[in-house]
Amino acid sequence: MRFLPSFYRWVGGLTLLVVGLAFAQPPFGGGGPDPNNPGGGFGGGFGRGGGFGRGGRRGGGFGGGGGFGGGFGGGYGGNGPYVRLEGGGVVNEDTVKTARETQGHSVDLPTWKNTPGFADDTFTFARILFHNAPGARRLGWWVDYPDADVNFSYRLQQFTSMKVDPNCRVIRLTDPDLSHYPFIYMEHVEGIQLTLEETRALHAYLLTGGALMINDTWGDDAAEHFIAQMKRVLPERSPVELKMDHPIFHCLFDLSGPVNNLQVPTMQFLNYNYDPHDPNSKPTRPRDYGWQDVHIRAWLDDKQRIMVIFINNSDVSDGWEREGENETYFHLFSEKIAYPLGINIVYYLMTH
Repeated sequence: MRFLPSFYRWVGGLTLLVVGLAFAQPPFGGGGPDPNNPGGGFGGGFGRGGGFGRGGRRGGGFGGGGGFGGGFGGGYGGNGPYVRLEGGGVVNEDTVKTARETQGHSVDLPTWKNTPGFADDTFTFARILFHNAPGARRLGWWVDYPDADVNFSYRLQQFTSMKVDPNCRVIRLTDPDLSHYPFIYMEHVEGIQLTLEETRALHAYLLTGGALMINDTWGDDAAEHFIAQMKRVLPERSPVELKMDHPIFHCLFDLSGPVNNLQVPTMQFLNYNYDPHDPNSKPTRPRDYGWQDVHIRAWLDDKQRIMVIFINNSDVSDGWEREGENETYFHLFSEKIAYPLGINIVYYLMTH
């Protein structure tokens, strides 16, 4: 078991014990104040009882259906509600409700239980199911699912005092239950096409207190496409670029330095010659035009609350999904960027 040195910080009156994550070490948990919530509470620490792994499955990844961008997504076997995932599994978009009901493909998914009777007092990671425009790239709502959703939720409950739903949620913007989830998540929105009903639903959700995070969208064209979609949702507002002095980058973990330090490569595009000590070295191999620079944009309401946070040119969720596949990737990106940034975002959005 490998831990980084522990240190304490005071955050909003709460003591936060930061401990290095453990890479692929069994078993889970232990040491938390709640026997049904291993590692729970501030002070449980990343990987306190061992982190992810348990002989997890390696090498699923992209290509389970025939290579990056092909063989998965779209309609499995033609038209219809079935989508083939990265690891070869199939999801029925008409019936899927939770990430837990879908077979993971990277490492064995962690399990945990919350105290009985508090099901309505937990944070739920809710992923939005959406569709792309006709002819758009096949990548869509299901990328990194379900591993990223469950792994991040586990780390969130393990490392903070939050009680987190172990099942996560898959939901459409038009679902009447959307308002039950104050945080929603999308990724690979470069081909997204919102219907009029979805546009209206998202507009209402955001203006009544909801928060949306978007991640894993690469290149200038993809960013422009999503910003155009958001113009339909919030026609009176435009995104602003968040600077690194914004408190969202420092509320729990202090993520200092230039914003490009927050670039997490998709594992399949990892530059194995990357030198984190060389400012000219890039962690990812070339992607779509404009991939070199990370942009973190936000749509604000009238009180300057962040309604939408949009990460362009960083695959934060791959750091969650694939944390047990490659130890170098884990220590460089999951441990130092993906989890700290994700936890900061959830903490800040849920407390502001």
